[in-house]
Order: sequence, then structure tokens, then C-alpha cells
Amino acid sequence: MKLQKATQFGLYAVLELARDPSRQLSAIEIADKYGISSNHLAKVLRDLGRAGLVDAVRGAGGGYRFSSNSKRVTLMDVINIFEDIGSEASGTSDLGDGTDIGRALLVICNEIDEITQATFGSITLDTLLKTMRWQRDVV
Repeated sequence: MKLQKATQFGLYAVLELARDPSRQLSAIEIADKYGISSNHLAKVLRDLGRAGLVDAVRGAGGGYRFSSNSKRVTLMDVINIFEDIGSEASGTSDLGDGTDIGRALLVICNEIDEITQATFGSITLDTLLKTMRWQRDVV
């Protein structure tokens, strides 16, 4: 599965901010760290703010701070802010979908999508951050 850029940027930002909820970072600081557009990231951060995951601090020295519960928010919660991966491929069909092989492949692809969604829904931000720390400490 390929996530849209806004979704990827949202995951980067929310995980970076959840890493240390007491820390405040600007969109430019986050964008520079991940090599992404700060303008695009600012729009993504606005959406994360509307969803209640981050708070914006205005003024000089302003930025964003994680404002949710990293033990409850899942990767799927963040993904759902930016895209609907649960919907069928927008009702489009390929030429071979009407054949027995096409239908069989469609069943498998749908099962893979369901597994992917379940996996994203079972991993909290806290779990992913702990895994990152553990991997860093092992290396």
C-alpha cells in the first residue's frame, strides 16, 4: 500500500511531536528534519490540529506540540485524517476483473488491504516510538 504524501507527512509530524510531548517544534524544523515541504507540512499540521492531535502555539517561538494520548492513538487514526484506505479503489475495475482469475486476485488484494488496515489500527504511536527506541539501543 502506498500512502499519500499528506498522510506520510502527518505520520512524520505526529510521531516526531509525540516523541517528546513537552517539546514544541515549528513546521520548518520538522520539514527540515524529514526533507519535506514546510508549506505542505503546515497544511498537514492544521489538519492534525483540527483532529485534536496537536496544538498550535502562535507568536515568536511558536510551533506545534503533541496534545493527545500516544498510548491510544493508532497509526490508522492518523491515516484516516488524510485518506480513506478502507474504500474500494474508487469503484474502478480493470479489464481482467470479470474473469475467474481476476476475481480470485481481487479477493486476495482485498484480504491484504484488510490485514494492512488491521495492522495500522493495532499499532499505537507509543508502541512505534518504543520500537524505535529499542532498535536504536540494540544497534
